[in-house]
Amino acid sequence: MQKSSAKQKVEFFEYKGLPLVRKGDTIYYGNMEDDYVVMMTILKKKKFADLNVASKVRVQLLSTDPNADATELVLRTSEQDGLYNALDIGHIWLERQLAD
Repeated sequence: MQKSSAKQKVEFFEYKGLPLVRKGDTIYYGNMEDDYVVMMTILKKKKFADLNVASKVRVQLLSTDPNADATELVLRTSEQDGLYNALDIGHIWLERQLAD
């Protein structure tokens, strides 16, 4: 049997060309190799038909620098109504921060 030494590429859902990774009620947006990512935490849900839909989401712009002080990891934070609004503000923050 032959072992493959090449790394397999993992596919993620994307929003505006950046990966989205969800674990429970936490969603990470952006490339973990970049200097910054967005973390969204679903705080409240409401029932819509048979689905639970996010109605209140905390958005945080985070530094991925492993050497940063814990007090410097969170650069911005906000609470948004709905997941789309959270993704939209998170995308704007991330785009601006990565451009600097």
